Amino acid sequence: MSKIKVIVHGFGNIGKNALLCIKNAPDMECLGIIRRKESIKNNPVETLGFKEFPDFESLKAEKGMPDVAILAAPSRSVPELVTEYLALGVNTVDSFDIHDEIPNLITTVTPLAKRYNKVAICAAGWDPGTDSVLRALFEAMTPAGTTFTNFGRGRSMGHSVAARAIEGVKDATSITIPLGGGRHARLVYVVLEKGVKLEDVEKRIKADAYFSKDPLEVKAVADSFALSQVADNSHGVVLERIGASGAASNQRLSFDMRIDNPALTAQVLVSCVRATTRLKADAYTLIDIPPVAYLLGDRMEHIHRLV
Repeated sequence: MSKIKVIVHGFGNIGKNALLCIKNAPDMECLGIIRRKESIKNNPVETLGFKEFPDFESLKAEKGMPDVAILAAPSRSVPELVTEYLALGVNTVDSFDIHDEIPNLITTVTPLAKRYNKVAICAAGWDPGTDSVLRALFEAMTPAGTTFTNFGRGRSMGHSVAARAIEGVKDATSITIPLGGGRHARLVYVVLEKGVKLEDVEKRIKADAYFSKDPLEVKAVADSFALSQVADNSHGVVLERIGASGAASNQRLSFDMRIDNPALTAQVLVSCVRATTRLKADAYTLIDIPPVAYLLGDRMEHIHRLV
């Protein structure tokens, strides 16, 4: 059986972890990494020997046509990248994490996936992603009720990327602090550009869609080393639902995990790579896809083992 040919677009924390996950997937091979030309060869050990390319055309010319592209890029660049790769004839998986904009992304991508006869799996990580599937299952189990998603305490990659993009910020890390009942606060540590005032940066961060809905505290630290002392890749979630199943009320459902954030996100993306080869052309989120599509091996074997 031929292996699924995969490329990784972007080489931040998720891209680096995606390489490790692909390397451990016996049904996949990585053709290479696409990243900014000025960044190529900056991390020779972390590329695991896979070649880096500045663009798709140079990768394709040397390595051939990939089946799937893992879009390990900031969420705000994902819609454009999905459009580009589908038009090139490549399936895509991404970890777009701006929850309110996911319906618009799916609405936009659906006709493109069908036009180019390709599969796009969007918002694939652990939240949105696998947590979304659990929330759906919880509702199927207790249709009348309330679900609370409590994140952290931990470092949010999406919020950290958003904070680093703010004018006047040289580097940043955003910590998610659970307040209970599905509410969260954001603690953002920033390294300021020279001459920039903390209060100006705080106003800009608060105005950003990633932060505008939550209590926010912004603290300045001296440098990127100081950032590494206040946060690592640990994160987590507690999902809780109290509801009714038929006439039985007060049903209590709970799911709790503590994880390495980029490692788990990357693993979900790589499992979704497999799913793109088993689905008809369309745009999907994880709640649209049978879980067995993510798993290596034969469907009936999984039914015998898991059902």
